[in-house]
Amino acid sequence: MNAPESLTPPMIPCEEVPGHADFRALLSIPGIAVELRYATPDNFVGRNVYGGLDCGYLRREAADALEQAARWLQAHRPGYRMLVLDALRPQRVQEVLWDELQGTPLTLYLANPVRGSIHSYGMAVDLTLLDPQGREVDMGSGFDEMALTSHPDHEAEHLALGLLRPEHLVERGWLRAAMRQAGFQGISTEWWHFDFGDRVAVRRDLPRVM
Repeated sequence: MNAPESLTPPMIPCEEVPGHADFRALLSIPGIAVELRYATPDNFVGRNVYGGLDCGYLRREAADALEQAARWLQAHRPGYRMLVLDALRPQRVQEVLWDELQGTPLTLYLANPVRGSIHSYGMAVDLTLLDPQGREVDMGSGFDEMALTSHPDHEAEHLALGLLRPEHLVERGWLRAAMRQAGFQGISTEWWHFDFGDRVAVRRDLPRVM
């Protein structure tokens, strides 16, 4: 049951996130690299959809957990680092992305902005791994590659068919292991996406960033 409108947490303008007590900057997290793809043309839309918005943040509890994940990875696989590709994604940006895909089967890969993306609460992060030379590892499909080869729940089938190689699953496994031990949960359609916290509780209890 949805909370009554009067009990819905207030929304936070993205412009107020820097310096907000409940949010932590990605650049304050040791052991990670940051390259927000929606702030560049290197994404499925082909342009910067963040404009001048500063989206290099997560809610503090998610950021602290990401720091734990990065520390675990460094301890268990020295030389490898996490590369954050997307974190806080304001509601207004989610609406732009949804409009780009509306009417196509690709909306499978986006949360309807009416319901709200967990990214818009600062409680989801998209990321990959960098090898000791600073190169992105080969995960078998790219970030935001909207294809079945990106689906964790199809990996065994794609391995059997030769669409993914064992080394792709090894790299994905390292990423999942680091994130899961820190309390993140993956999803079935994107190897790069991880939520922190229960989705229902996040949408019910936390303010959305506009």
